[in-house]
Amino acid sequence: MVRRQASPPQKIRIWVTTGLLYLLYLSAMTSPYHPPVKRSVEIAGHKTSISLEPVFWDMLKAAAERRGVPVNALVARIDADRLEAETPPGLAGAIRVWLVTTS
Repeated sequence: MVRRQASPPQKIRIWVTTGLLYLLYLSAMTSPYHPPVKRSVEIAGHKTSISLEPVFWDMLKAAAERRGVPVNALVARIDADRLEAETPPGLAGAIRVWLVTTS
């Protein structure tokens, strides 16, 4: 039995389909452990930068959307709450704790 080679268009379709499936697999299997990403936020008229891992930035954005406020406003609320603590944590740590305890 002689096997006939696939025509180039079919080979290309298979490659594209396989490549897209592989990219989907990679994106689904991407590790949640990424280095922190630094972003600028404005609190009480002052710009400051915060370093958070991408998963926390995503959670923060989702929390702000659920509350119908901008991310800056939510960060300002978290900042005000942390400053009331007996020993205030750093802002990035306060955001992480807030996200974990309120979600």
